[in-house]
Amino acid sequence: MRTLIRKELKIMFKEKGTFFWLIGLPIIFIVLFASIFGNSDQTLTIHYLDQDRSALSKTFIKQIEKMKGFKLQEETSKPMEEQVQDIKNGKLSSLVVIPRGFEKKMKSGIHTQILLYRDVTSDQTVASIRAILQNMSSQYREIKLQDSLLAMGKTKAEVTKTLQSPISIKEISQHSTKVDIITQVIPGFTVMFVFFIMINMIQRFFKEKDSGMIARLQSTAINPIHYLLGMWIPFVIAVLVQCTTLISFGYFVYDLKLGNVLAIMLLVLCLSLCGTGIGLAVTFLISGENQGVVLAQLFSMGTAMVAGLWMPIELLPSFAQMIGKFTPQYWAQQGFQDVMLRGADISDIWISLMILIAYGLVGLIIALICFPRFIRSATN
Repeated sequence: MRTLIRKELKIMFKEKGTFFWLIGLPIIFIVLFASIFGNSDQTLTIHYLDQDRSALSKTFIKQIEKMKGFKLQEETSKPMEEQVQDIKNGKLSSLVVIPRGFEKKMKSGIHTQILLYRDVTSDQTVASIRAILQNMSSQYREIKLQDSLLAMGKTKAEVTKTLQSPISIKEISQHSTKVDIITQVIPGFTVMFVFFIMINMIQRFFKEKDSGMIARLQSTAINPIHYLLGMWIPFVIAVLVQCTTLISFGYFVYDLKLGNVLAIMLLVLCLSLCGTGIGLAVTFLISGENQGVVLAQLFSMGTAMVAGLWMPIELLPSFAQMIGKFTPQYWAQQGFQDVMLRGADISDIWISLMILIAYGLVGLIIALICFPRFIRSATN
């Protein structure tokens, strides 16, 4: 069996495609996603049009400019009608318009409106702008109430007490050391590409079958179980190398916080047993190499979508979240993030470890049951 393991490892590491699919491509994905979404200094641009051009309208705009995370941009070369048409055409997501007569109405105590034109398909982007405008509206309302109460003879202390809200919000941050795109992307793509090992497993076993090696097993002294283990263990080693390389890349290049290293190592080991165990089962259940490769790709990509590997699972629809919890990828990702973000140790992630091992054992059991049929199909 040792000779078989050494032989398979030499074959595996001689094939350049192995390094690309298991290490090169995941690193490309990590770099792309980290570069696109990893900029924590991103600002939201608020497009506006000041038709009043008064002192009060300019003050209103300056108050918005003071808020962090937002940038104001006025397009004076286009009339409002053209800018509204840009929203309809999908070129703009929103436009804030301060209408003429804004200052006059404000000084006269007449109700006035700030217009917010928006694209109905950009609710998430517009929600932040709407929240700012509502906040500004509340501030102006409080100023008006304050002036009215002072005019009625109330003291400043009485006015302050009257306007004080009976409820305050105290924000308390919990457990997360550094929540950013890196702690989502690196574990996520590591877990996703682990299951691409199934493609290599399918191709390798079917090459053995086509070469006649599988058919000759029954006429040799090699125990079929020893042969199976000798073929399987190199793939386990390959996944261990893959995960170690990708996580180390994240640590040295993107300052990924690892947390409890022993817990990470156990997760990697259980994940490798899980991915390769499922890979064996798929290999011996299918009837042809092409069918297996397509099935492996669909499984790897499809489960990655619902398991929260591409984005936090909380952002997925409820039905997708429910489906995701039945996938091993979900539990692997949860385990990694519990350790990296929440300071968990082995005792805190035992459920993730057990579920990964359970999936791997089920895969191995199915493989052991189906392997004799695979051997017989090679002799026919």
